[in-house]
Amino acid sequence: MNKLKTMLCAVFTLMLVNVSTIVLSDSSNFAGPYIGVSASGYGLQLSGASNAGTATDDETEEVSLGQVAPITGMEFGYALPIGSMFLVDVGFSFFQGEAKLEFHSDNQNTAVPETPTNPNALGSKDISFLIDDLVNYYIAPTLVLSDTSSLYLKIGLSEADVTVQGDVTSPANLRGQTFALGTRTVLPSGIFIKTEAGYTDYNAISAVGLGNNISSNNTYSADPTVAFGTVSLGFRF
Repeated sequence: MNKLKTMLCAVFTLMLVNVSTIVLSDSSNFAGPYIGVSASGYGLQLSGASNAGTATDDETEEVSLGQVAPITGMEFGYALPIGSMFLVDVGFSFFQGEAKLEFHSDNQNTAVPETPTNPNALGSKDISFLIDDLVNYYIAPTLVLSDTSSLYLKIGLSEADVTVQGDVTSPANLRGQTFALGTRTVLPSGIFIKTEAGYTDYNAISAVGLGNNISSNNTYSADPTVAFGTVSLGFRF
């Protein structure tokens, strides 16, 4: 992912170095508030591990999930002109979609006896992390290429909700950094089209057994990364 971030920055820097070759443009064509709807292809790589962590069993089990899914979203923002050829775009977007990583645990709490009301106390217990409701707050330095087209580098803070299923603690929600490179084409009517490619590297999440069905010595963790491509259609006011 560091290579991808370096490549995005290098492409944008190259455009800045060659700014003298770009035709005279008007940044006011892109300035002002806007709203848009988007369709994205998200590729989620979710790697996780569980550790029994008992005195007699310290085995670690690793699992991973690769999921590609189309998701939809909305964005709101404001583009502030800085001279005739540059803008600073600030805004936020949110997306509807979810991904799930499942663990199969055999490290149950043997102190809990099997009863008619809890017949599977000593059996295997499934644990899952569910990630959904992605939100991104961003700033995007923008270079105007012509009266209708521009190139931007987006840097943002992304968040997502995390829930768990199973007898484990609830982890904190996800937070991560987003980097993307995109283009924006604005028509005289104010309608615009944006294309964007980038990735988000989230913080790791973890949970431990609560001790009812899953031993409190058992730990679970996951490390999500998202790569995406987005097409947006919107209107500049």
